[in-house]
Order: sequence, then structure tokens, then C-alpha cells
Amino acid sequence: MSTRFTIARLGAQGDGIAVAEGGEVFIPFTLPAETVTAARQKDRAALMSVLEASPLRVEPPCRHFTECGGCALQHFETEAYRKWKRERVVQALKAKGIACEIDALVPCAPQTRRRVVFSARRTEAGMLLGFVRALSSEIIPIEECPISLPAIVASLGRLRRLADLVCATQKAFHMTVTVTASGLDVAVQDAGKLGDNQRRIASNFVMAEGLARLSVDGEIIVEPKKPVVQFGSVAVAVPPGAFLQATEAAEQAMAGLVGQHLSRAKKVADLFAGCGSFALRLAAKSEVHAVEGDAPALAALDRAFRFASGLKRVTSERRDLFRRPLTFKELNGFDGLVFDPPRAGAEDQSKQIARSDVPVVAAVSCNPVTLARDLRILLDGGYQLKSVTPIDQFLWSPHVEAVALLEKPKRRR
Repeated sequence: MSTRFTIARLGAQGDGIAVAEGGEVFIPFTLPAETVTAARQKDRAALMSVLEASPLRVEPPCRHFTECGGCALQHFETEAYRKWKRERVVQALKAKGIACEIDALVPCAPQTRRRVVFSARRTEAGMLLGFVRALSSEIIPIEECPISLPAIVASLGRLRRLADLVCATQKAFHMTVTVTASGLDVAVQDAGKLGDNQRRIASNFVMAEGLARLSVDGEIIVEPKKPVVQFGSVAVAVPPGAFLQATEAAEQAMAGLVGQHLSRAKKVADLFAGCGSFALRLAAKSEVHAVEGDAPALAALDRAFRFASGLKRVTSERRDLFRRPLTFKELNGFDGLVFDPPRAGAEDQSKQIARSDVPVVAAVSCNPVTLARDLRILLDGGYQLKSVTPIDQFLWSPHVEAVALLEKPKRRR
């Protein structure tokens, strides 16, 4: 049974919110001021039809939009979409009492995402490869993806065949595909235990199709070419399933802001350093101490530094910064710092930074809410916020990156 709703505003996940009897109702793929009909179930409703469309509604560029679960906002006019995404950062900071001019959003172009996680499952009709429908376990097979690099889209057929070759389970599994300078790096998770014959057939397929590497649950099955990415002037051979920023352009924008802010620092700490996207760039001018909990990522960073030329000294330390953050006394040995934690943020580490004397700090985050919490801690510890730049690298999704730059005035002796 459908009900008529008027959309009041967009929520944090990009759903339209209507105020109705019994409370707010979240309706995906709608826009403010629209009148729609939708089938309600508790606080959510499935869009049935748009009776009165917003002038900001546009034709989605992808045939799979509303089904595949990947994009939430393809129907939103570009400038209004960017304004809304910037506003997510504004409102998160405002909620923590942080007043600061927020820079314009650094936009994300279509066809630039270099790392995609597909879901796959074998069915009676064949191998499904695609994305999971929102709030569901149903895999929607895809034939196009306007956010992904063309190299990924052009390989959908062979990736589907490879998924079939490595599948040893009736359950759904995941396939992370990364575009590297060497070709596609494919990391499979939870597909079951490969038999010897499967390994041989899959390896032959990878080599015949010119893929760079196939790994299953972290084990390299075959690696015809080491997958390499470029961080500034440094080539890094990344481990299987390594975390990378979703788009190269966003990574460069973030690295540019961080590098400029820390350009006068002689000794820099890079916390949650990953494979070195900041550390190896910063090492062109500064000594860097890179701290990361993931051993393969840290090993890749260290190896890249040792084979690079023209860099200052880079040291590395494996450390779980959630359980054992660097103390303020340890941090006082640095005159610059960047931290780029997962979505949960870095609350305990921020408390130590706030107590430190590090004069310049760059905070990078993919979650405006936890960024605002961590910035509040730093501001209460005496830091001053110089700028906040939102960066869109998750096109047509509700997610937004941000780079916040801070300084701490020297204490009077």
C-alpha cells in the first residue's frame, strides 16, 4: 500500500526525509520539496512514484541506479549535490561548536575510482558479479559503472569468469579489484579453499588475460607482475587487498594540502600511514616516522623507501594506535604530524596530540562526525584550526573526505 509524502530534507545517508504520523520516514532516491508516493515499513519507505519533482532532479547516468546499492545521489543536480556534501562537513563541525570557514568541495569526476569491491555468488543461472542492493543481501549483476575507471568496466566479463574459476563455496564472496600501473590486482575473500586444479586453472587464466595478480584470502596465487602504484615520485609494490584512496585525484589533492602545511617541518610523524601515500611524499623534504598497524602495508612502505632515491630518512613502526597511541612525550620529538585514521577516527590518539607541542598538524578523515570529535579535542588542547577542505572521492555517495589543518602557538616560557 502506497502513501503520499512530501520530502522535507536529505538525511546524512542521502535519503529523503519526510515528516509523517509516527515520526520521520526515510525514502531513498528522493529530493527536498518533492511529493512522492512510497510503500512504508516502519521508518523507511520504498519509492513508488514522483508526483511533483524537484527542479534539481536530473536523469541518472547509470542503468543500475536505485538497484545496485552503490550510488545514492545520481539523481541530484551537480552543484546542489556538491553543496549538500560540503554541508555535511559544516554541520558535523557545527554540532561540536567548531566555527571555521569551510573551503569549497574538491569535486570528483566520473570514471576515476580505481579500487572497487564486487560481490559474487554462483547460482544455477551462472556466476553473479556486481554490487549488493541497499539493505539487502541480493547481488545485482552490473554491466556498467560510471564511477569506476574504464579499465575495471572493460574487464567485467573476465572478472566474472575469474570469479567462477576461484569459487569454492555456495555463499556470497568478495572480489576487490584495484587498477595499478602493472594492471588489475584482484584480491578474493571468502570464496572457499581452492583445490590444486583450481589454482592451476585460475593461474593460467590470470596470465593469459594479462592481470597483474590474483590473491585469495591474502595468499598470492599468481603474480605475473607486481602491482605498483605511484605515491609522488615513489613507486610502491602494494600487498594484496591493500588500502588505497579510492581515486588518485583525491589522494593528490589531500597530499598537496598536507604537504604544503608541513613543508617547513624537519621531522614529521605519519600516523595510520598505510602503504605510505603521505609518508613517501613528505620524505622529499622531511624526515618521516611512519606508524601503522598493518604489517604488509608497513613492509611495502619500507621497501619502497629503500629502493627510492632522493628522499630524506623514513623510519617505520608497527603499532596499533587504537590500543597504544603515541604519547604526547613521544610526539614532542616531531615538529609536524599527519594522521589519517579509519572511519572510527582517532579519539585516544587525538588526546595525546592535544597534550603535545607539535606545532603543525594535518587531520585527514573520511567521516565528518568523528573528524569533528577529534578536532574538538585538539582545539580544547590549544590548537587553532586554520582550514578545512572537503574532498569528494566517493562520487554520488553520502561519504566525504576532509583535510583539516591546525597549528599550536608556541607556549611562553
